[in-house]
Amino acid sequence: MKPHSDIKKRISESIQVKQALLADDALLARIQTATDWCIEAFRNKNKVLLCGNGGSASDAQHIAAELSGRFYKDRPPLFAEALNINTAYLTAVANDYSFDYIFQRSIEAKGREGDILIGISTSGNSPNVVKAMRQAQQQCMKIIGLTGETGGKLAELNPLLLNVPSKDTPRIQEAHILIGHIICELVENELF
Repeated sequence: MKPHSDIKKRISESIQVKQALLADDALLARIQTATDWCIEAFRNKNKVLLCGNGGSASDAQHIAAELSGRFYKDRPPLFAEALNINTAYLTAVANDYSFDYIFQRSIEAKGREGDILIGISTSGNSPNVVKAMRQAQQQCMKIIGLTGETGGKLAELNPLLLNVPSKDTPRIQEAHILIGHIICELVENELF
């Protein structure tokens, strides 16, 4: 094996997923719709909530930080929050109820009509993300799913599905943060 061949292979795989994103006009249109929804929510003094597990939890925090802090511009903060940041709450609900309910109960408390929930799950099957999305629908929130190729159980909920054309978790997560950055930049440019 040539030196660095594994490194080059992974970079090539990442590029291929991004090229597939670039070629998927329907997915690009859905990313634009997600952006438009976020712009409308922020203009109406609503908020964007995000949730996910593991690497997807990190992506939720990353995207929320870009919106609530700043992206490129020094501008007022936007109300965006990752639901996985309060460890005392998460462990209490997981202990008293079940880990499956950690995001659902948070949506019950924080979600309002006109808010947006972005549920991030590479498989689309994370029970706590699925339950949160169902709760958000009941509360007349708009729901956006960031998933892998099939969309999993999240696809059955009929969210605005941003399903990355891959079945490889690391490549999906790399594309998720790209999509998140695109949304943050376009929201910031439109509002400021």
